[in-house]
Amino acid sequence: MKLGIVSDLHCNIAGLTRALALMGAVDELLCLGDSIYEYRFSNEVVAALRQHGAHVILGNHEEVFFGRHGERARSADWIDRDLLAWLAEQPHRRELTCGGKRVLMVHSTPWEPRGAYVLPTSAELDRFGGADADIVLYGHTHQQVVRRIGDVLVVNPGSAGDARDARNGRRLSCAVLDTADETVRIIDFDA
Repeated sequence: MKLGIVSDLHCNIAGLTRALALMGAVDELLCLGDSIYEYRFSNEVVAALRQHGAHVILGNHEEVFFGRHGERARSADWIDRDLLAWLAEQPHRRELTCGGKRVLMVHSTPWEPRGAYVLPTSAELDRFGGADADIVLYGHTHQQVVRRIGDVLVVNPGSAGDARDARNGRRLSCAVLDTADETVRIIDFDA
């Protein structure tokens, strides 16, 4: 089974559109949070995720938007109410079975309290190996990771909406994971 993975879109419909084209045919689309950007909502991004049947989780930007300080932003009359409700219903983490593999989707960390920035060079990354999953997918840092920690494959696709990873020339990125052999193809691109 091929999983198309995007994260940290931050309202960038051009980035998501380009990522979808570059990933090609995938069996499932997964979005690891931050599809929106703080107090901004994107009808286009959320509609595209929903149209593609994406498995979506909430990130820290959705937490801000749907929290008490986001009330004014949520009341904007141009926001599609159905899309707003759909995004609000998404969980903070998902556990899926894809191609016989247990896949855990989190935005930042599999442990509580969530929210830490676990960079590719961080010693905290080793804690992902303790997750009850075959594969852990996370975003939040906008930096790519493909690493096996014990029996757990850990993948961060980088960001398809807000490039911040100097290691790939601050280009946008996404990933395609094949659950059969657990190979990961990171795709760098310009929107």
